[in-house]
Parts: sequence; C-alpha cells; structure tokens
Amino acid sequence: MEFFRIIEVKTTESHILNKLNLIDLEMMSNEFFPLDEPTETKANIGGIWGEFTLSRYIIKGGLRFALDECPNALAWTVTTGYPPDRDAIVVHLTINRQRKQQEFIDEINIFLDDHSTCLMELFNQ
Repeated sequence: MEFFRIIEVKTTESHILNKLNLIDLEMMSNEFFPLDEPTETKANIGGIWGEFTLSRYIIKGGLRFALDECPNALAWTVTTGYPPDRDAIVVHLTINRQRKQQEFIDEINIFLDDHSTCLMELFNQ
C-alpha cells in the first residue's frame, strides 16, 4: 500500500538533507521519541507501533526513512523536485501489504498528518 502527502513548501534537496536529522526527531513528528542517543543514520525509537530502529538514507531528491524491524516494511520518503509535485515537498509512505486492518491504516494517516504538519512548521521557519 502507498500513501502520499503534498506539503506546499518550496525548498531544495539540500535543505531537506540539512533540516531533517534523527538528532532532532521531535521536529519531524510527535509520534516517535528517541530511546537513546541517535546517530546520523540510525535511532532507536519508540512510538505508536512499538520500538524500532529508524534508519535515515540519502536518496535523489531528499531522504528515505525506514523502520528496520517493521513486519510491514514501513518506509517513507521526503523529497522535492520530482513528480507528483516538483515545487513542493512530497511525502510518500509505503508498506509491503496490499490490505491491512482499517485501524492500522488510520494510524498511518495520523502519523502522516502529524509528520506533514511538523514539516510545514519546520520548513516555514
């Protein structure tokens, strides 16, 4: 399954790389919290789905984040400069399932709405 959010903020790939880091995790979401001291690419986190290793990868256009031990292979990207909206931030979240319980889908949407709000605030500073 895949989910999208378009955040109407003009930015650059380098700005995304500089602004979004695991050390300032609370700036990206209210749904996750660090369990110990994060590194540049890994953080042990707790949150709405339990405890996971959150990984941060640099990709073309921005960043990919993944919950490494997640049985649904939940991952999302934060990019700019590419479709579906070249002039905005695009958040694209995927899981490796075609169907899931509605409760889980609702939790994904809550996370994405919160993440989008946090990103809007962060990039409008």
